[in-house]
Amino acid sequence: MITTRRALPIAVTAAALVALTSCSSDPTPDTTAAPMSTTEAAASTEPSDSAPTDASPKSAAPSAGAKLTVTDVRVGSHGGFDRVVYEMAGTGTPGFRAQYVPEAVQDGSGRTIPVDGAAILQVQIDGSAYPFDTGVEGYTGPDPVPGTDGGSVASVNGALVFEGVTQSFVGVNAADLPFSVTTLADPPRVVVDVAH
Repeated sequence: MITTRRALPIAVTAAALVALTSCSSDPTPDTTAAPMSTTEAAASTEPSDSAPTDASPKSAAPSAGAKLTVTDVRVGSHGGFDRVVYEMAGTGTPGFRAQYVPEAVQDGSGRTIPVDGAAILQVQIDGSAYPFDTGVEGYTGPDPVPGTDGGSVASVNGALVFEGVTQSFVGVNAADLPFSVTTLADPPRVVVDVAH
């Protein structure tokens, strides 16, 4: 578990899409996402076949009026990277902010969440809403979601909504791994790839 304060970068590789029962393989890009600023150039709206080269923070804005609820969280191992998929339902296109943090601190409560691994990648999904606002049943699966055997993701903790943002923490097994974040449509998803 991570209990000390350390800022640790992560890396994610987006290699060829491989269909696994635990992950999505739908390569359909979400073309309704808001344009990214030049500081967000590392983020994209379609998974890439080449590995990311940095672990810098990544972000993209949600569509106007987005109201989405996370309905599923899953982790799968692919050639060269692990993939975390946050599947959603509701209206609009999700945005995201992802970066390494020294510890997992829950929005609203300020409570520290124990996270397995050597580094913590915080994933915040903008354009989120509570199930009673979207009419969609929220995620009820395991928390934390187990990572992969021998891969880069140790676990995924939480998918909690606070003030229009779903917050989650990805425990990563090593520091300084490049990562990427993308969005996909039909159904809306936020996809985080972490290099092995």
